[in-house]
Amino acid sequence: MDDVLEDGLGDDGGGFDADDWGRLKPFVGAVATLEDVQARRAVFALGETDDPRPIAMDLPQPVIWWEEDGEQAAVAVQAESHLGPDGEEMEILGLILPDGEGAVALMEDVDLVDDTDPTWRDLVTRAVDPSVADAD
Repeated sequence: MDDVLEDGLGDDGGGFDADDWGRLKPFVGAVATLEDVQARRAVFALGETDDPRPIAMDLPQPVIWWEEDGEQAAVAVQAESHLGPDGEEMEILGLILPDGEGAVALMEDVDLVDDTDPTWRDLVTRAVDPSVADAD
């Protein structure tokens, strides 16, 4: 079974560090269903939207996610476009956080980065080893 969060990821709970994020398996080529999410092949499945389609982009993709608590390192493993009830297009990403948790973000709330980006690498390191943040 292709599994975004579990298959082949060992005992680390599906998380990643700055050097092994590329092993995360993306969900590409289709719009995810509830069954895909339940089988942990995809991060999210949306209902009640129109014209759902996958976004063609290279995945997995390191990103910096700008959320309420500040910036956070993540890796995008799923990308879909949906039309909301008002007809507005939403570009949505399924993210994996360094601790292995999944999250959903709008494309406009992330910066696509390279895995050599020093901010992304620092955010990953701090998420994986909180004592690094305490040492600053």
